[in-house]
Amino acid sequence: MLPLMLPVSATSATIDKGSAAPYRRFKERYYLGELVQDIKQHLGHSGGISSEDVDSDYLRSLLEKYISDPSDWIQYFHNDRSKNYTRNAIENINHKANILLLVWNPGKGSPIHDHANAHCIMKVLAGELHETVYKSPDNKPGESKPLEIKSSTTFGMNEVTYISDDIGLHRVHNPSSDQVAVSLHLYTPPNAADYGYHIFDEATGSASHVPQARSYLKPQEN
Repeated sequence: MLPLMLPVSATSATIDKGSAAPYRRFKERYYLGELVQDIKQHLGHSGGISSEDVDSDYLRSLLEKYISDPSDWIQYFHNDRSKNYTRNAIENINHKANILLLVWNPGKGSPIHDHANAHCIMKVLAGELHETVYKSPDNKPGESKPLEIKSSTTFGMNEVTYISDDIGLHRVHNPSSDQVAVSLHLYTPPNAADYGYHIFDEATGSASHVPQARSYLKPQEN
């Protein structure tokens, strides 16, 4: 199956929803809404959840089960071309998880960052994304040394990757020079949104705190 290619100027109005036709050959389609409900059911209906309580393998299996269909996620698509990437809110599960649609502009990416003691599962919905994973720095006070790369991998449409602070830090970027990429992200618990996270300098390993990971929430239609 060929990946969906989205031009840099793509908006929810310009993406052809008919491009989802090839996906309809599956007898039992698993909708994005069903994926969200299955995540909510697994995480429970009340109380908070700690990183240790999460079955990341099961949650990853749910994202692997979902097959990207633009007609299913186009309603959440918003691309701010002035930014490296746009975080679009799909579902905020209070004290449990954030489910987001990220739109990556060509050649742009995230800084190197941690995940605030949470789990991050990412599925590519369109285009390609390249992930570089780094070892977490163990610098002593006043010490400066470059971050060490653990892995460097490109993921295509419908591929899934997982990271947590136990694995290390990572950076994600869109390697295409002229196409946007789209990805689905599950963060649980939503610590980065609630408490902030850290970004890191690759050359020195020094960290800076970001107070909050904000997301775009599409206005409700009347």
